[in-house]
Amino acid sequence: MIALAGYTSILVALVSAVALTIQGWRVSRTEEPDPSRLKYPVIGLALGGVIAFLLLELGILTHDFSIAYVAKNTALATPFVFLLAAGWAALAGSVVLWGLMLSVFTWLVWRTVKKGDGLGVLALAIMGAVSIFWFGLMATVANPFEICTSVVNGFCGTTSLLPFGQTAAPLDGIGPNPLLANHILMAVHPPLLYVGYVGFTVPFSFAISALIRGETGRVWLDRTHRWSLVTWIFLTAGILLGAWWSYEVLGWGGYWAWDPVENAALLPWLAATAFIHSAIVQRRRSMLQAWNFVLVITTFALTVFGTFLTRSGVISSVHAFSLSVVGPLLLIFLAVIVFGSFGLFAYRANTVASSPRLDSLVSREGFILLNSLLMTLFGFTVLFGTLYPLLVEAFTGREVAVGRPFFDRVAVPLAFLLLLAIGFGSTAPWRVATGKVLWQRTRVGLNVGLAVAVFTVLVGVRSVSVIVIIALAGFAIGNIVAFYFHQSSRAHNGGKSWPVALGSTVRNEKGFWGGQIAHIGIALVAVAIGTTSALAVRTEVPLVVGETVVVEGYCFQYLESFSRVEPERDVHGARVAVLDSTCTNTSVVLEPRLHNYPKFGQTITTPQVWTTWVDDVYLTIAAIDETGLRLKVLIFPLQWLLWFGGLTIVAGGVLALGRKPRRTSATSKQREERENADA
Repeated sequence: MIALAGYTSILVALVSAVALTIQGWRVSRTEEPDPSRLKYPVIGLALGGVIAFLLLELGILTHDFSIAYVAKNTALATPFVFLLAAGWAALAGSVVLWGLMLSVFTWLVWRTVKKGDGLGVLALAIMGAVSIFWFGLMATVANPFEICTSVVNGFCGTTSLLPFGQTAAPLDGIGPNPLLANHILMAVHPPLLYVGYVGFTVPFSFAISALIRGETGRVWLDRTHRWSLVTWIFLTAGILLGAWWSYEVLGWGGYWAWDPVENAALLPWLAATAFIHSAIVQRRRSMLQAWNFVLVITTFALTVFGTFLTRSGVISSVHAFSLSVVGPLLLIFLAVIVFGSFGLFAYRANTVASSPRLDSLVSREGFILLNSLLMTLFGFTVLFGTLYPLLVEAFTGREVAVGRPFFDRVAVPLAFLLLLAIGFGSTAPWRVATGKVLWQRTRVGLNVGLAVAVFTVLVGVRSVSVIVIIALAGFAIGNIVAFYFHQSSRAHNGGKSWPVALGSTVRNEKGFWGGQIAHIGIALVAVAIGTTSALAVRTEVPLVVGETVVVEGYCFQYLESFSRVEPERDVHGARVAVLDSTCTNTSVVLEPRLHNYPKFGQTITTPQVWTTWVDDVYLTIAAIDETGLRLKVLIFPLQWLLWFGGLTIVAGGVLALGRKPRRTSATSKQREERENADA
C-alpha cells in the first residue's frame, strides 16, 4: 500500500512538472504574466515531492520490507537515527530527497512571483523542466518504491519496478552500509549538502530566464541574492561536517583526502563563492555582467557533475554508490545543461557583454575580481585533477592516480594569493585606491602579520609554508579588525558610546561585515590546514597492558582492552590513558575502537580524539589481541581552529543574510563615499 501510494505521488509530481514547464512557458509569453495560472502545477509538484519522501520514511520506520529499498538498506536492529538517515543513504532515496527539496523550493519561489513578473514565471518553467528530469528518474530507473517479488536466502531477491502485483517481504532487511551507520553526522551532513546543491537551481533558473528574455542588468541578481547566499551557507556547512565526519569516523587520521567526491562538493562551492563575490561588483558598479552568467551556469552544472560522480559508479569511493544506469542519464542531463546554457549565453553575448570597465585594478572591485578569478582557477585545477584519471582510464584502459601532492602544490600558492586578495580587498576603496589610502588601510595588518610570523618562529616552527600562511592570515585579519574599529570610531566621534558604535557599524552594513567575518573564517581555516598538514606527528607504537610510551610530550598508558555487543555490530577497543609529561597524572582516558559488522564481514576502525587548545590527540587501533596493542598516535596542532574557522565562515554568511537592499543610487553613492573616506 505504501509503495503504491508513494509511486503515485511521484507520478503526480512528474505530471505537475510537465504542466508547470509548458504552462509556465505559455504564461511568460503573455502581455501580463499571471503566476496564479501556475498554482495547481506548483502545488501538485510540491505535494508529490513531499508525500513521496514522507511515505518512503514511513515505509522505513515501519519496517515495510516488501519495499525493496527498505529491505536492502535497513534492518530491524538499525538504530532510529540511522533509520531516518536511510531515507537518503542510498541511490533511490537520495534522488527522492533531491526531488523533495526541488519541489519545495519551486513552491517557495512561486510565492514570491507577482502578476506581470515575466522573469519569475519563466524561471518557474525552467525549474519545472529540471524537476521533470529528477522525478522522471524516480518514476523509472531510480524508483524508491520498487517491490520485492521473491525472497532468496531470507533477503529480497527479485524486484518489480511497478508497485503492482504480489509482494514478498523478508523477515529482516540487510541493513545500511556500516560506514553510513557509524556516526550521527550521517544524518546531518548529506541533507545540508543537498540544500546547497538543489538550491542553486533557483539562481540558475532566473539567469536562464533573463537570457531567454534578453534582459540585462541586476534584476535577476537581486531576485536570487538571498537564495544564492542561503544555499552557499548550507553547502559550506555540509562540506565542513563532511570533513568532520571523515575525521571522526574513517580512522585514517585526516579530514580531507582530495577524494573525487570530496572534490565534487568543493567544485560548486568554489564557483558559487566566485559568483557571490562577482555579483557584488555588478550590483554595486554594473560590471562583470557576462562573467556572472558564466559563473552561475557553471555552479549549477558542477552540482549536477558532483551528483554524477557519486551516483554513476565511475569512481571508487566511500561516498559513491554502485554502478547504475542513472549515471549515463545524469551525464546526458549535464551535457544538455552545459551546451544548452552556454549556447544560449553565446547567442546573447552581445547583449550581456556591455558594461562599464574597471577604473583601476587597484580598487575594491579589482581585488574582488582577482578573488573570483583565483577561485575559478583553483576550481579548474581541481576539476582537471579529478577528471584526468577517469579520462585516461576511459581512453587507454590504464589506471592512473592524481594524488594529494598534485593538489597541495596547487592549493598552497593559491591560498597565499587568496589571503593577499582578502587582506587588500576587504579594506580597499571602490573605483581607485591611491597608494596613500592603501598604505593607511593595510599598515596595521602588515604589522600584525609580521608580529605573528616572528612569534611563530620564536615558538619553534621552522616550516616556511606555515610561517607564511600565518603571516598572511594575520595580515588579512589585522586589516579587517583595524578597518572595523576605524569605521566604528566615526560613529563614536559622532557622539555614540563605544558599545553602541561597534554594534551600529555592523547593523548598518550586515552584508559587508558578514563577508568580512567569513573572510576571517577563511584565514583561520588556512592556518589550521597549514599547521595540521605540515606540523602533524604520526607514529605507531606497540604496547602491552600497563606499559607507557611518550610521544611528542604526551604520555600514553595502555590500561585494558574491552569488548561489547551493540545492535548490528561487535565492539572491540582499548582504554588508553593520556598522562602529563611526567607520566604521573591522568588527563583523560580515550577508547579507540574496532567496530565489526558480522552481517557485512566488515570492520571499521573508529578513532577517539582528545582536543586541547594546542593539539588534537588522535588515537586509533592498528591491531589488538590478547598479547597487546599496536596504537596509532597522531598529533594535530591547532586542529580545533579548522572547525572554529569553518563555523565562522557559516556565521558570516548568516549575518550577511540581513543585508538591507539598496533602494536608491543616491544612498549607494553616499555609502560608497563614506566607505572610501581616508583612514
